[in-house]
Amino acid sequence: MQTNIFNDIPAELPEELFTYLLENKNVKIERIVSDGHRTPAGEWHDQQQNEWVMVLQGQAVVEYENMEPYNLNTGDYLFIPAHIRHRVSWTSHTEKTVWLAIHWF
Repeated sequence: MQTNIFNDIPAELPEELFTYLLENKNVKIERIVSDGHRTPAGEWHDQQQNEWVMVLQGQAVVEYENMEPYNLNTGDYLFIPAHIRHRVSWTSHTEKTVWLAIHWF
């Protein structure tokens, strides 16, 4: 089945939109759409799996605990090793940020 990563994005997003593109026991590929969304203040993600994420459209800031933040623009990608605490501290309010995320064990 063929589709396009930019299809079916609602005009209004009260919450981030997570769409699984492929998933099995070893890997998960998802599209994430943010519209000014961020990880709540004081909260950190601590994932059991590795994650590789790319910004396909928009802008975001990702922080690792006790490290300088990464400013991500269209085309930028980032590897987040398992159990490295991280958070999204900002996404663009002027355009939707579309991410491609690959998680694996």
